Amino acid sequence: MLNVRPFAIEPDAACRGAALRQRARDGVLGATCTPDALDLVQANLVVLPQADAADFLLYCQRNPRPCPLLAVGEPGAFALPALGEGIDLRTDLPRYRVWRDGELVDQPADVCALWRDDFVAFAIGCSFSFEWALLAEGIALRHVQQGRNVAMFRTHVPTEAAGRFAGPLVVSMRPLKAADAIRAVQITSRFPTVHGAPVHLGDPALIGIADLARPDYGDAVAVMPDEIPVFWACGVTPQAALAAARPTLCITHAPGSMLITDLRNHQLATL
Repeated sequence: MLNVRPFAIEPDAACRGAALRQRARDGVLGATCTPDALDLVQANLVVLPQADAADFLLYCQRNPRPCPLLAVGEPGAFALPALGEGIDLRTDLPRYRVWRDGELVDQPADVCALWRDDFVAFAIGCSFSFEWALLAEGIALRHVQQGRNVAMFRTHVPTEAAGRFAGPLVVSMRPLKAADAIRAVQITSRFPTVHGAPVHLGDPALIGIADLARPDYGDAVAVMPDEIPVFWACGVTPQAALAAARPTLCITHAPGSMLITDLRNHQLATL
């Protein structure tokens, strides 16, 4: 198993992470934005047949901002011990998405019946971690205040292809006042394994976004006259590449149903 960096598991986080994953197994965890998980690292999940895994791994390595890898499993393995003891990727997310030839065909509560010996699992860093850091520093995030999903946009910026995996960079946008935007750059640059610093600030047209009121994914939020839009690389990017590549079978997390790990967000920060 490939791990980007070794982490020490803190006992309190391990207890809470295990309890939350058990709730997912029991079918009583509706989404992973629960308050009990706010300081825990959450991961996007991609599971592919081994025949597609090498190219997807290379795609993530060539595009680390939108596809920051936390761990990659061995073929057939449904555990990721570096991210938490007892993790079972077949059952520990509240909801999954199953794709066949690029088409969404099911959204089951577990994927035990689908799991194969040649599956390779990828855990990809999630923006929840850097949002936790921003909120901890007193930077308000409007979509959080309004209980909405963050606004996400396809850009005209290409990612670097690997095999048949390719596509545009997808970004998430948060409106901030200038002083907060500067501080946000400083804070999130310390979290490279969860997208890192913004990729663009200001005029959205420069990266191919025509209308901030019409996001491609998520919910629109207003940008006030004294604010600037700030754009981060987004974890929807690899899902867009998967949709374009149309692998015969792929499993991902459903929106808002990430893998809750035993790591705490502060552990991802660089010095």
